[in-house]
Amino acid sequence: MAEMTGKVLLVDDEPGLREAVQAYLEDSGFEVQVASNATEGWELLQQRPPDVLISDIMMPQVDGYQFLQQVRDDARYKSLPVVFLTARGMTSDRIQGYQAGCDAYLPKPFDPEELVAIVSNLIERQADRTPEGGTPDIAVMARQIEEIKALLTQRGTIPQKQSPIRIDLTPREQDVLNLVAEGLMNKEIASRLGTTVRNVEKYVSRLFGKTGTNSRTELVRFALEHGLVTT
Repeated sequence: MAEMTGKVLLVDDEPGLREAVQAYLEDSGFEVQVASNATEGWELLQQRPPDVLISDIMMPQVDGYQFLQQVRDDARYKSLPVVFLTARGMTSDRIQGYQAGCDAYLPKPFDPEELVAIVSNLIERQADRTPEGGTPDIAVMARQIEEIKALLTQRGTIPQKQSPIRIDLTPREQDVLNLVAEGLMNKEIASRLGTTVRNVEKYVSRLFGKTGTNSRTELVRFALEHGLVTT
């Protein structure tokens, strides 16, 4: 089985194409969620933000351009890579797509290998924005903070697991986790705890390792689901 190389959200109202693209992407190592329209796509996007969003343009009710506008209007997703799939291949349509804020535009029919190459490239570019040592850049950090704040507004509706997982955290790791869950940035956490930003980064990295998560948003959701936040 191929190793997962990233999370993809695919939004397309054509069942045949949606299933074919999902199968090809999963065979190529991606974890894929699918939605048949923009409304479903928006719900999935908020539940589990992907590394790349792939959207059709010609969809009923809410088209791809309107969906992308909704995505870009939300501070959490301003830097989310977006690929448009569409049967409209005119130059004017592509220009409109880029003006709307998409990162790549692939007219149908397309070569699945080209889509995989585009998605892989976009994910690698996002990863390159995170300097060595795992410190996210300001834009990525800001998006995650906004996602965490959105999670906190839904805290009472997030169901806890029936069998809470036991994870041994040091007192300082617990302190850092609680402050991350408050939506604080590393600099703010360092100030609150009287330590350095570098030390906070190390604690956050350890928390990722102990919980099997890859971002602050995933960490907070995991912590809320398993009752690990003590504040």
